[in-house]
Amino acid sequence: MKTAFKSKLELVRYYANEENCKKLLAQQRWPNGIACPHCGNAGKIYTTNRGYKCGDKDCHKKFTVITGTIFENTKIPLNKWFEAIFVISAHKKGISSHQLAKDIGVSQKTAWFIEHRVREMLREKSPGLLGGIIECDETLIGGLEKNKHAHKRTPGTQGRSTKKKKAVAGILHRGGEVRVTPVPDVSKESLQSFIYANVKKNSVMFTDTWKGYNGLKADFRHLKVNHSQGEYVRGAVYTNGIENFWSHLSRGIIGIYHQVSAKHLHRYCYEFSYRYNTRKITDVERFNLVLSLCDGRLKWNDLIAKQD
Repeated sequence: MKTAFKSKLELVRYYANEENCKKLLAQQRWPNGIACPHCGNAGKIYTTNRGYKCGDKDCHKKFTVITGTIFENTKIPLNKWFEAIFVISAHKKGISSHQLAKDIGVSQKTAWFIEHRVREMLREKSPGLLGGIIECDETLIGGLEKNKHAHKRTPGTQGRSTKKKKAVAGILHRGGEVRVTPVPDVSKESLQSFIYANVKKNSVMFTDTWKGYNGLKADFRHLKVNHSQGEYVRGAVYTNGIENFWSHLSRGIIGIYHQVSAKHLHRYCYEFSYRYNTRKITDVERFNLVLSLCDGRLKWNDLIAKQD
């Protein structure tokens, strides 16, 4: 089925019909033919009054197009899910749960749950190692102590302290994708564990002079720019690309979400990095791509469970 819309307005109009939503979802979820979400069988599949039934002799389970997806057991119409997915993936700085609730006509609590489910869809499922030219940097998420009342400030929290802020490490493949993740701190161990898990050895690595990057020369061609001395660009050596991404992340959190908890920070990283990595395609193309990633569920009890 050919995509029948070119904008959010057309999406809302055409997919007001639940059957049209299911057809589009089936197209994006099963581009090569219907497959059983229980056993993976893509051979004989029977059509039933309410959906499908697996023809595998060891399975024979019934399922629908939403079985095993983020939409499973939802009472929210698919057209509202589609509108939410479109705006979450298209808005450069994201959309707050309060605003999304008003836009699609649900409670703020429901909108917050929808947003986190969509963010979970945007998680990179099987990332490989990046090579070539890599920019690496770190940032801290949280308010500046100098902006707080004096009696609310925590001593020793300026600079790169993580006492009241959350550290996020990031790498940018020059001209390609960005990967970011929360880390416990900005120590050598935390930063370089992330680097080695995501970058091929012998790649070209550009960083600033933070001590957390010391020792990378053993496995990478490591070049630095000295920000403390006013050096930000030396020929092709710079970290401006990853720093540009940090500006999108910080402006989105400050301007739209205002604050995020350490518990859920990783999902906001999924959201912003996914939009950045798909910045060269249209909003409609991005929507269809996100819809194809609908497998998997994030349950409410798992979302609100306390961290150890």
